[in-house]
Amino acid sequence: MMLPLEFRRLGTRDYAATLAKMREWTRTRGSETPDEVWFLEHAPVYTQGVSCRESVQDGRSEIPLLKSDRGGQITYHGPGQLVTYLLLDLRRLGLGIRQLVNLIETSLITLLDQFGLDAVTKPGAPGVYVDGEKIAALGLRVRSGCCYHGLSLNVDMDLDPFSRINPCGFSGLRVTSIKERGLEITVGEAADTLEEILRVRLSAEMSHKN
Repeated sequence: MMLPLEFRRLGTRDYAATLAKMREWTRTRGSETPDEVWFLEHAPVYTQGVSCRESVQDGRSEIPLLKSDRGGQITYHGPGQLVTYLLLDLRRLGLGIRQLVNLIETSLITLLDQFGLDAVTKPGAPGVYVDGEKIAALGLRVRSGCCYHGLSLNVDMDLDPFSRINPCGFSGLRVTSIKERGLEITVGEAADTLEEILRVRLSAEMSHKN
């Protein structure tokens, strides 16, 4: 019997509080706990992955810099960016981490294609790109066979804070958004589309496993 997959819309949330909630939720979940996907936005914040040593380039910023326990390097979150946290039991789904990354990236490419944007991946540089510019980033953490964290998709946001960092550790990497590409899409509309895609693909993984 397939376990339900629950999608939640959380609005705008503080990063540190959400991280603590994800960690506690994952720590206390059981073998029968339904997987969840959280859609939200964050107040402006820079975050560093667990092995990241890079910081904000000018050394001073009104935007806080926080250490996270996800993979990856430094990135920026802010209003107008769709953040999607995937709280999944990978063992139950029968997914390895590389398979999950591929599922996330192909889901984002499908979403952007539906909006008329031609997006691709880059070998050795997780995320999704349009004309060489990064439009979506990934960062995951796996603990006891369960993952949390997820992806961020730049929908309609101020991109200037990215200019003060090497996004995801790549010097000179340009960052773009759906809005910058000339499309008027809201974060809610992007979440609606991504929910449809993820529901189909994760349900297929559950069906295959069962």
